[in-house]
Amino acid sequence: MIRYVTLTIICIIALATKVVAQDQVEMPSLVGSWEGPLVIGRDSTNLAFTFSLREGQYAAALISGGMGIYGMPADTVRVNGRDIIIRIPRLDVEFTGTIRLDETGENIMRIDGDWFQYSEMVPVVLFPVDQPSF
Repeated sequence: MIRYVTLTIICIIALATKVVAQDQVEMPSLVGSWEGPLVIGRDSTNLAFTFSLREGQYAAALISGGMGIYGMPADTVRVNGRDIIIRIPRLDVEFTGTIRLDETGENIMRIDGDWFQYSEMVPVVLFPVDQPSF
């Protein structure tokens, strides 16, 4: 009887480990530049985030010629699954986004997000670019 219980427990642990491993699908890398338009009222400018990896963690820098910003580092970059949060307190900026994958799940097609600044929210869609166009 003890042998049967031990075998049952081992099977349950093995099955649980397999299920957890299947849920932890590795996301494609964000490293590189992501650009899109930022439209606030009648004003429109392009913005880009350039992502890099530092000690296994994402870092990001904001670039926007229209705002006169060329490589301002983000204070906070959090990537949790498909969700992204970028904070730059000195500009009172927070960008929250969702990674959108292609049908294979192997490539990031775009980042759908919201730009929050001075208590105003504006939707922004970022697309991968070789380098920012401004």
